[in-house]
Amino acid sequence: MKNHIAQTIAMHKKMVENLEAEGIAIIEHTANLVVNCIKNGGTLYICGNGGSAADAQHIAGEFIGRFLVNRKALPAVALSTDTSVLTCVGNDYSFEDIFARQVEGLMKKQDCLWTFSTSGSSPNVVKAAKIAKEIGAKIIAFTGKKNSPLEKISDVCLCAQADKTFAVQEIHQVAYHIICDLVEKQFS
Repeated sequence: MKNHIAQTIAMHKKMVENLEAEGIAIIEHTANLVVNCIKNGGTLYICGNGGSAADAQHIAGEFIGRFLVNRKALPAVALSTDTSVLTCVGNDYSFEDIFARQVEGLMKKQDCLWTFSTSGSSPNVVKAAKIAKEIGAKIIAFTGKKNSPLEKISDVCLCAQADKTFAVQEIHQVAYHIICDLVEKQFS
């Protein structure tokens, strides 16, 4: 067990080193996109599946509530939280459409779509990003695979490349917490 624990910690150290080497400019760019979206009257929409859906909800909570300081609520919506919409669209159309229909009905050009897909190719997330791109909104992608379909259509992409989904999600969390902090500083 000790060897496995040490190997897992070593993997995380390497991923954090990669985030430091490759991710600082991406994190800054992402924070600026979110700040500009909000300052221009837009809303941040966030989507992902499974653990990434939980990340989307987590981020929306940080913006609507607070991250570190009391301030005005910031407009953010996790597209994974309306079970009636998700089940209606999933039943009447397809699971691939659950986020795309919401993007089509809710998003405007001044908005921003923050997408999470550890594979970078989740069909429902990619489809939502394509619709958002057609609207003219900015697309943020957090992935775990380089040169993914999601990365190719995004305005900025943070790729935490790893073979293990949980490790990708943990690096995503480090990065999005930094982004929450940077954005909040602009509105405090």
